[in-house]
Amino acid sequence: MYGISIDSPFAHDAYRTQINLPDDFVLLSDFNRDFGRTYGILNTTASGMKDVLKRTVFIVGTDGTIRYRWDNPTPPALPSADEVLAALRTV
Repeated sequence: MYGISIDSPFAHDAYRTQINLPDDFVLLSDFNRDFGRTYGILNTTASGMKDVLKRTVFIVGTDGTIRYRWDNPTPPALPSADEVLAALRTV
């Protein structure tokens, strides 16, 4: 499992420690916004911050194709766990 944000690896390390995130949950930095640009998930926040990643959930199949995608329509909303688990079962 991976988490990707525009935060630096240093910020990820601090966050991991703060919330006691398990080591098998990998945090990746999209500091240069390449991932966000590629997948069309860069956003301008209500406060005017540009090029922030939208909270999005992707489930990628073993063949590399996106099998499930959920884009956050209303921050800080999250998809239902049942919906994500159902999508995971199809991979």
